[in-house]
Amino acid sequence: MEKGFDNKLFYKKMMLIGVPVVFQNLIGIGLNLIDTLMIGMLGEQELAAVGAANQVYFIFTVALFGLYSGAAVYTAQYWGAKDLDGVRKVLGIDYVVGVIFALLVSVIAFFFAPGIVGLFSEDRQVIEYGTQYIRIACFSYVFSGLSSAISYNSRAIQNLRVPTIINAIALCINAVLNYLLIFGIGVFPHMGVRGAAAATLIARIFEFCALLIFVYTRKSHPFKTGLKTLLSFNREYFFRIMKTAVPVVFTEGSWALSVSLIFAAYGKLGTSALAVAQVANVVCEMLQSFYFGIGNATAMLIGEALGQRKTETAYQNARRAIKIVVILNIFMTVFMILLSGPVAGIYHFTGATHTLLIQALITMAITITPKMLGYIPIVGILRAGGDTVFCMKLELICNICVQVPLAYLAVLLFHTSLPVAMLLVEVGDVIRIAVCMPRIKSRKWINIITDAETPA
Repeated sequence: MEKGFDNKLFYKKMMLIGVPVVFQNLIGIGLNLIDTLMIGMLGEQELAAVGAANQVYFIFTVALFGLYSGAAVYTAQYWGAKDLDGVRKVLGIDYVVGVIFALLVSVIAFFFAPGIVGLFSEDRQVIEYGTQYIRIACFSYVFSGLSSAISYNSRAIQNLRVPTIINAIALCINAVLNYLLIFGIGVFPHMGVRGAAAATLIARIFEFCALLIFVYTRKSHPFKTGLKTLLSFNREYFFRIMKTAVPVVFTEGSWALSVSLIFAAYGKLGTSALAVAQVANVVCEMLQSFYFGIGNATAMLIGEALGQRKTETAYQNARRAIKIVVILNIFMTVFMILLSGPVAGIYHFTGATHTLLIQALITMAITITPKMLGYIPIVGILRAGGDTVFCMKLELICNICVQVPLAYLAVLLFHTSLPVAMLLVEVGDVIRIAVCMPRIKSRKWINIITDAETPA
């Protein structure tokens, strides 16, 4: 039996990595939730506008997650092998690609804002509000991209305490500034949706600066190195990393695109449905943070085991993670159903919209089991073993070829309600589960992709 192959060590490390990741995700989603709650007080049009505008940032962050988590397959294995030079080179690649991508998305978002928001709503006022939001928020993308590079790689090296604290402080700054700038409290101007965007921008700038100070004021931080070292990778090394990371970008990108297109399909049902979908998604994402923690922790532990050439440990870690998710699904489903009424009561919606929100939240609770049993194998297991091309093919099929068409068929052809459309979309997750589980059992996904020496 391989050294370290025991339940106690797995669950200890799962908590060590997973709990900070849960908090990081809760904090990130909390930024969105705060916007949603406060803007929801302005009205349904403002809420729908910010929901539509945030789809740009959503696609951007998910694509970055694909890049960083794909590259983190190397980071985790290098860390397992105690190869700091390899860890720093991967971080350098993340910085370069992240900044270039962020600048590209920012320019597109700024100049094409009305057309982007118009994809989700035909309401002129919604388009106007959404454009105002995007043209301020897009300046935060570069800072967010750099902060994410540090945060994602911190997960791979299992050093998350201070980054999580910094994320929490950024949330507090965002919350306070949201209140002051959206409603014009005291000497602060009344900016409405523009205030929410400005608050997010300031919080993102703070977050990046604080993370950078933390890294470079610690004497022995693994990321503390000069620009020359960060950029010491050559062309061959860059494309080697990208060979693993790019399929993950397409995987996450196709998922983000499908979510946005599905969101747009729900928008065809009217402004109320768009606002309800926005709230339901934020609530669901918040509860799913616990799964994000499990998925990220599983990926890092599998990567660490493979970096140490412990293939059996990697496989058993995958099995343990699936068991945890099955148990968690039961509790989350019940909790979300109980939460539906109180959450709906927070928003000042009309009677019909209020009822629709409760129905949508209950539907989300029912679908969380197939959704998360499809999520963990892709993000936490197969990808960590370097099986990124297989994941990409499966996700493209399930997301673009199954879920998006089903959403539009439900809305435009069958004219279903929002909750029924949400249920039909889940067929994609059922297919995902049916394909992934046999793949995990086959062990074909287990690959050692670095050439680092196993530490003594």
